[in-house]
Order: sequence, then C-alpha cells, then structure tokens
Amino acid sequence: MTDSQGAGNMTLASGVVDTIISIAAQEVEGVAFVGVHTTSGVFAMLTNKSSLSGIETTYDDDGRIRITLHIEVYYGYVLPELAEKLRRSISDALLVQVGIEVASIDIYIDGLQFQQK
Repeated sequence: MTDSQGAGNMTLASGVVDTIISIAAQEVEGVAFVGVHTTSGVFAMLTNKSSLSGIETTYDDDGRIRITLHIEVYYGYVLPELAEKLRRSISDALLVQVGIEVASIDIYIDGLQFQQK
C-alpha cells in the first residue's frame, strides 16, 4: 500500500491512490478480481495486508507513479486487449482525479474465472 503522497497542492492519505486504482480496474469489463481471489483472504490475515494487496505502487524521481497490479480475469477475453484497457482506465482515473501521471503499469494475470450465468 502507498504511504501518504503529495499530489499538486494536496496530500493524499495512505491507500487513496490504491483505492482509485482498484475501482478503475474493477470497472473494466473482464476483470473478475483485483488481487488473487482464491488466497487473498488468507494472505491478508497472515500478512496484515488490506484487501488492496494486489496493488503495489512506487514513485519515480519525476513524481510519476509505477504500478504493479495483480488481477484475475474472466475466461474468454483477449488478454492483451484487456491489459491495454486496464492501463488506459487506471491512467485516466489517476490523472483526472488526483493529477498523478503514470510512468508504467505492470499487469499480472494470476488466474481465470468462469462467469456464472
């Protein structure tokens, strides 16, 4: 999780950026879960991490954010296209909502889920 971070003329509390990233990712069609759904509850208990444990952020010297995102996706989506939609959604959300530019987003697809009808 991210510590407090300055963004322009404001300071963001720990977790605000991670929450924006999580919501932007979950809004992309095909994303089943941010983090690893099958182990996230146990992992969170054992490591004292929040439910946003699938998101890691760092900042470069220019103040741009570098994101590592672990997700599970629904079966049947074209994964390179899904990853590009995720990058666009997250980059736009961070720039519009808090004015943070994205340097990179590394996406790890940790699992597939089948949609229930």
